Amino acid sequence: MIVQFNVRDFLDRAESAYPDRIGLIDEPAQPAEPWAPLTFAEMAARARAQAVGLDRLGVGRGDRVAVVSHNSSRLLTSFFGVCGWGRTLVPINFRLAPAEIEYIVGHSGASVLLLDPEVAPDLDHLDVQHRFVLGAESDEVLFPTDAAGRAAPVEWTADENATATINYTSGTTARPKGVKLTHRNCWVNATLFGWHMELSDRDVYLHTLPMFHANGWGMPWATTGMGCPQVALRKVDGTEILRRVAEHGVSLLCAAPAVVNAVLDAAPEWDGPIPGRHRTRIVVAGAPPPSRTIERVEAELGWQFNQIYGLTETSPLLTINRHRSEWDDHDSSHRARKLMRAGAPAIGTSMGVDADGEVVVRSNTVMEGYWNQPEETAAALAGGWFHTGDGGMIDGEGHLSILDRKKDVIISGGENVSSIEVEDAIFSMDGVAEVAVIGIPDERWGEMVIALVVATEGAELSGEQVIAHCRTVLAGYKCPKQVELRDELPRTATGKLQKFRLRAPYWEGRDRQVN
Repeated sequence: MIVQFNVRDFLDRAESAYPDRIGLIDEPAQPAEPWAPLTFAEMAARARAQAVGLDRLGVGRGDRVAVVSHNSSRLLTSFFGVCGWGRTLVPINFRLAPAEIEYIVGHSGASVLLLDPEVAPDLDHLDVQHRFVLGAESDEVLFPTDAAGRAAPVEWTADENATATINYTSGTTARPKGVKLTHRNCWVNATLFGWHMELSDRDVYLHTLPMFHANGWGMPWATTGMGCPQVALRKVDGTEILRRVAEHGVSLLCAAPAVVNAVLDAAPEWDGPIPGRHRTRIVVAGAPPPSRTIERVEAELGWQFNQIYGLTETSPLLTINRHRSEWDDHDSSHRARKLMRAGAPAIGTSMGVDADGEVVVRSNTVMEGYWNQPEETAAALAGGWFHTGDGGMIDGEGHLSILDRKKDVIISGGENVSSIEVEDAIFSMDGVAEVAVIGIPDERWGEMVIALVVATEGAELSGEQVIAHCRTVLAGYKCPKQVELRDELPRTATGKLQKFRLRAPYWEGRDRQVN
């Protein structure tokens, strides 16, 4: 017997096994009226109501529903209410500039756009068939609770190869690519993640990770399926994270290294014992953290440190690195160095390093392809392997370490920044002759975006002007934090920019060219 995977399976199970358990605790401090805590039965009812609302609007199966929102109950429910009845969810990074969001909405062909009230004023101009600002008023259409809303949605015959979500990633080009993740991709990823992290119905999960980011790494589905109460956090704040761990008994959270640093910075000011000691597990990805950070998590917070590696194109789980019994007798520094590695392949993942040093993988979590970009899809999946663009090595223990990036991407605070995109923005200024954007080590954000600029002859250009210009056309996290004016940039005889020479002084003495 073959039963087609549907991400709604996770909510169906929660409603059946844990109907009266509180499953979803909304962000209380948000411009939209927050929802009261929902039981899993109520959460399932809201998801069905959303499907009914989309039926009423005439949104067909396979149609795209884009959402630009911070973490909230409405966004989390949409992972079921949209995808579970055959539509495609397009979660968009709320940090992007309006022009970037406009491109994604247009490129995806979304017929419905859901907006957090905080971002809505900047996106009034978008031409979409159905546009809603999330809140009590739009709930009447999107999550109706009247008699019609309680009706059964038009049923969808599940197809595990149907696209569940399209997630846009910066990649290496100026235009982001839409990653098509199928129900099968998402279902397998969520199940593997839960299994590897020993997820159980005794866990409480805190959504510090933005849910738009690779669908919150699949945790909205995994935690729902296991009956775990989920707490939405709108904006990262170290003290707020500690407070919620204490208040809700949080035992699991996922985060980029910058979030880890925020918690560590807040810990000395916390009044009383650090909450979650010897109970809370944190899963880190986005960039390899330094061993000192890992040691501090275990010593100062008393939390279990875990690391994964993956990409949006892989749903994202590829590897996982956890403390294992063989390391019990190791001192903290040696154990931390072990945990710095990306980890061993997840179950069902095949991994290798090709002759050029690029990490290549095969897995049921690898995307179907890029939305409306067949050439890019063919290149990424050439030879039956997904080409990650990351350079790495696999050691004698079968663990992968990421050593360098073949793709010209900077990872700052866990977010991808395309250097080409930033360079293009700077080139649009008057007085710029040449520019190179690189990432340099930064203890807080992993990598800092800096721009090396050559001005045209006679032009008066300052670093402050460059940064100010970038802020008008790019999301804040993409803007260079530092600008250096140079007389020239190194190039080959054929004119190709030699970025490795530009990076070298900043990375000197480091074993890895990522931070």
